[in-house]
Amino acid sequence: MAEPTKLDVAHLRSWIGREEAASDTISIDLVRKFDATLDRPASLPFDGEAAPLLIHYCLAQPAAPTGLLGEDGHPQRGGFLPLVPLPRRMWAGSSLVFYGDLKVGDNVRRASRISDVSVKEGRSGVLCFVTVEHRVDVAGTLKLEETQNIVYREAASPQDAIKSATSGPIAAIGEHRRPIAVSAPLLFRYSALTFNGHRIHYDRPYATGVEHYPGLVFHGPLQATLLLNYATELKGRTPSRFIFRSLSPLFDDDDVSLHATLEDDRMRLWTARDNGPIGMSAEAIWS
Repeated sequence: MAEPTKLDVAHLRSWIGREEAASDTISIDLVRKFDATLDRPASLPFDGEAAPLLIHYCLAQPAAPTGLLGEDGHPQRGGFLPLVPLPRRMWAGSSLVFYGDLKVGDNVRRASRISDVSVKEGRSGVLCFVTVEHRVDVAGTLKLEETQNIVYREAASPQDAIKSATSGPIAAIGEHRRPIAVSAPLLFRYSALTFNGHRIHYDRPYATGVEHYPGLVFHGPLQATLLLNYATELKGRTPSRFIFRSLSPLFDDDDVSLHATLEDDRMRLWTARDNGPIGMSAEAIWS
């Protein structure tokens, strides 16, 4: 058994306070492809209409040269994010506050700041959590704030990878339920929209042979996007806050459903495969 990686916590915490900013435009072409990827019934987008929820995940993504990507398809470590010497990285969850619609044609600016770095010992070994705060505005008007949590961890053994995908109690059935088709083309298209090179989402031999998953991994932010749109559809309006957290992985050959239960001005939401644990838990708040 390999020795656990030792982290220089003080060095990693020196990244706290680092900032970066990037801008991008919500084009008609991006919205058209986003709608097609998610099978959203939509007419041809036009400038000035409200853009789809969470489309900002497709904007101003890092564009590292292909030759500088790591083995997993992520940009090499360092730069804005801490140089964490752990091989696996995932988006653990986010908390969002909405102040107004992003619109087709908007030039969107995202200002990001690292607010915390912490190291913990988990069941699977050492975990490093990085918290990033994002502020998204259009022409100086704040549209949303997001606190994003990223986790770095040791590489999982085949046994641990299978356990993480299957452990936990069977998820309940929501008051509302919608089956969704998770397919390799859906995952590939969403990776392309978000310029996400992480190979677990589109490269089956890598996902199964290197990271030991049973299939292609269903993106966390894609699950969040589907849950938020489901909540908005059920309630009839966009929530003021949305919180999501990844709990266990879901895969392209799973029979997955969105679940929702309304509780006054809050809605509990989750994804789960049939007879499996919760994949992602979420809460939409309208108060």
